[in-house]
Amino acid sequence: MRETWPALSRPLADLRIVELSSYVATPLSGLVLAQLGAEVIRVEPLGGGADRTRRPLAESGTSLYWSGLNNDKRAVAVNFGTAEGRRLVADLIVSGGDRGGIVISNSERYDDLTFATLSERRSDLIHVQLTGRRDGAPAVDYTVQAATGFPMVT
Repeated sequence: MRETWPALSRPLADLRIVELSSYVATPLSGLVLAQLGAEVIRVEPLGGGADRTRRPLAESGTSLYWSGLNNDKRAVAVNFGTAEGRRLVADLIVSGGDRGGIVISNSERYDDLTFATLSERRSDLIHVQLTGRRDGAPAVDYTVQAATGFPMVT
């Protein structure tokens, strides 16, 4: 029988992370953080993010990628098109006392959800933005690999 050590198996149990993301890299980061014990709250637009119906699809119509990358997370849907919706997201990010103040994303589409704006409300904010390119432009893994010549290495 294997002995388990809860404190070691969930080392991030005291953290709450808000995830604003789509596709693979950032949701995978959130999944790993959730598996390490963090409370990860994925925030999606109403009707779901662009990656929710990305192929291949399960019988339910939900992307197999989306389903796999969002295990162990909580989720909320908001209307990002309104100032009220973005305020709710900002409040979620900056609240939480010692547990909160951490956000991971793969874009900064809205001025009221940028590091500069959010850190005015919470000075110890941690904002991790995963981008596809060094200049901050978006890209997906297979695009980055091809652009860097990585496939030619093998």
